[in-house]
Amino acid sequence: MSGAAPRRVALGLGANLGDRVAALQGAVDTIAPHLADPAVSSVYETAPVGGPEQPDYANAVLVGGFAGEPLELLDLAHEAEQAWSRTREVHWGPRTLDVDVLVVGDLVSDDPALTLPHPRARERAFVLVPWVEVEPSATFPDGTRVSALAAALDAGDGVRRRGDVRLELTS
Repeated sequence: MSGAAPRRVALGLGANLGDRVAALQGAVDTIAPHLADPAVSSVYETAPVGGPEQPDYANAVLVGGFAGEPLELLDLAHEAEQAWSRTREVHWGPRTLDVDVLVVGDLVSDDPALTLPHPRARERAFVLVPWVEVEPSATFPDGTRVSALAAALDAGDGVRRRGDVRLELTS
């Protein structure tokens, strides 16, 4: 990683096949050690958006400071997915683990390898609700507050906080 000052990052975590909570925890275990002051939301149960008929998702958001380059963060996301045998056979299909880079500081990029901010993050209650929980003052690079977007979407519909499970940050 570079010696640059850490930028605030947010990653969306989701899984709907196999042991979903264990997969989310696996993503946290892979990525959080590379973040300064990491924090992770509660786990939320959500209906799938788009794609074929499939089981409900477990979702969470992981935030922290990252001193590396954005593509290094994407590599960590892919490493976590590969550890859970993620395949990309059906667009928006079921998956053992999906890790999306939502924002990297105030960077805006239309690079096909990593578009920032994530192009659909503003529309997805399963991203916005856990993100607001873990980082209430979060904003997109243009200054739009994540909490305002969540409120405008009536984001509570279909996004249920799981009180029976918790993701852990290990040091």
